[in-house]
Amino acid sequence: MKRSVLVLALIALAASFAVAQGTVSAYTTLEEPLAKALFEKFEAETGIKVSFVRLSGGEAVARLEAEKANPQASIWVGGVGLDHITAKDKGLTAPYKSRVAGKTPTEFKDKAGYWIGLYVGPLTFVTNTKRAAELGIKPPTSWADLLKPEYKGLIRMANPNTSGTAYNVITTLRYVFKGNEEKVFDYLKKLDANIDQYTRSGSAPGKSVAIGEIPVAIGYAHDQVKLKVENAPVVITAPSEGTGYELASMSLVAGGKDVVNAKKLYDWVLSSPSAQAEFVKYYVVLIANGAIKHPDALSIKDIKTVKQDFTWDGNADNRAALLKRWTDEIGSKR
Repeated sequence: MKRSVLVLALIALAASFAVAQGTVSAYTTLEEPLAKALFEKFEAETGIKVSFVRLSGGEAVARLEAEKANPQASIWVGGVGLDHITAKDKGLTAPYKSRVAGKTPTEFKDKAGYWIGLYVGPLTFVTNTKRAAELGIKPPTSWADLLKPEYKGLIRMANPNTSGTAYNVITTLRYVFKGNEEKVFDYLKKLDANIDQYTRSGSAPGKSVAIGEIPVAIGYAHDQVKLKVENAPVVITAPSEGTGYELASMSLVAGGKDVVNAKKLYDWVLSSPSAQAEFVKYYVVLIANGAIKHPDALSIKDIKTVKQDFTWDGNADNRAALLKRWTDEIGSKR
């Protein structure tokens, strides 16, 4: 009898421990294999299971806005920092000043703690060298090159309404053209003539280049480096006029139901050596002081970049105005 009671007590204790560890619901804009590996490591180290949905940056903001009255996730990991700033402006995220955020430089985190940067990655062009040779074109090396008639229908990029990567293209061009939006949209209209299609995700165009479906794409360097390391016949070039870069970030969701476990995941992503190792495998450049770097990763220190104002670019009103104009003048006309 006593043995039965002891067994039942142990079962109850184990069950209560499992409940205590629990789960956390997350949205992520990381590439799905990276997100899966990262969250599995977290579960192995903490016992907390991450139930995640992979969304592009624009989709994440839209989903959080639609669910504002009843949030279905408690943390958003990854995604262009401009999307996180937009989410903050819309009241969709909550402040959290993590005790392990000290290694992140001040310029890469929100002063009030609404978002924190994880890694940076420049916008670059990727060209399939075999397709380019067949078509008699050279890899583009400037924003101006992309408008050349020989690239007509041969370039792919994402849709800025769903992709933070593509929105970053628009904001980058604002700096290239010194804030003159008329010149920006004149450029984008001319570029549109050479775009074969706009994808939902920012990393999708590069994957299409890797398999030769399209010869040229615009995207982030770390996604493109991964393709090159995996032996895709590609070359990566940076625009000579200067380029923008993403500050991939992380935020807690306002009103999230799993706030305690969400904070544990937040802290773990910032501090765990195994978390850093997973990121490095995907050729991103971590911004925390002292963080490791993959030798094949392309740092923003290696290329010419524009000086970005993250606060302006991520402002919800500024973003809405730029996207509306892009949709009205370009997207709706395809």
